[in-house]
Amino acid sequence: MDRTDERQSGGLRALRSAIAAGAFESHLRRCNFPPPGTAVTCAVSGGPDSLALLALATAAGLEVTAVHVDHGIRPGSGTEAAVVAAAAEAAGAGFARRSVKVASGPNLEARARSARYGVLPPGTLLGHTADDRAETVLLNLLRGAGLRGVAAMGPEIRRPLLGLRRSDTLEVCRLAGLTPILDESNLDPAIRRNRVRHDVLPLLDEVFERDVTPLLCRHADLAREAAEALDAATADLDPTDGAALAAAPRALARWALRRWITGERAAGAGEERHPPDLAAVDRVLAVARGEARAADVGCGWRVRRRAGRLRLEPPVAGPHGVCQTDRP
Repeated sequence: MDRTDERQSGGLRALRSAIAAGAFESHLRRCNFPPPGTAVTCAVSGGPDSLALLALATAAGLEVTAVHVDHGIRPGSGTEAAVVAAAAEAAGAGFARRSVKVASGPNLEARARSARYGVLPPGTLLGHTADDRAETVLLNLLRGAGLRGVAAMGPEIRRPLLGLRRSDTLEVCRLAGLTPILDESNLDPAIRRNRVRHDVLPLLDEVFERDVTPLLCRHADLAREAAEALDAATADLDPTDGAALAAAPRALARWALRRWITGERAAGAGEERHPPDLAAVDRVLAVARGEARAADVGCGWRVRRRAGRLRLEPPVAGPHGVCQTDRP
């Protein structure tokens, strides 16, 4: 037996022993997994959160397939797939590898995420934790994403680990005998999320003399409740009817437009589900009221009015221009 086989065998024994001993029970009580026996796919990068997702899904009695996506943007990314394959072997899970080509352009993190999500099967489980959610709340709040953005990462079935912290996922990996991969890009200060993670949140903890992550997650839960109430209030408001939008209260008209534009853009291949900002929504309101013929809403998309109806037009080929409003 070579060293790789020895590590796999040892990891398998450690994980099975931990499951048999009920070592993960306290963690599983804070997770949101489907019933035992359910077949699931887990996105596993090899970091502590995704390895913990793999281990806990196994402990929850699910039929697991681990999918590793190789973006090909870091030296040695091929060896990460081997680590995930070994972890899947240790967990008694299936394994699949996918390779993607990341499109060129700004914001490497967003481009890599879009490419990754494009090859993952629908409903794939993701290893996001409460810490990820708190970071997203701050990032969305400060980029003006509105109520829906602040409601970041709701407690849906795709993210069963939102009740756990990063310290929990590290502990799960230790108990399972799994050694996570250190992704050095998570330390790169050029990536805004990393600055929030390593600088902003620790400073907020210090200023408020408490752990602010649960507070931010609670704020997200309240925002989600409010968003659901607004969804109900605008269920009968047609976002393509200019006259109806002009007559509706501004807050409800904005909400209906934001939901419509977000959904339509997400229907495009590879589109992120980021909503338009407030300025873009207000430009569309001006179109609905007849104050403008068309308006940019970001990423090359435009809204036009014809015969009192609004229509969302996808980007044309070529570089996107700056957001602007066409006067009537």
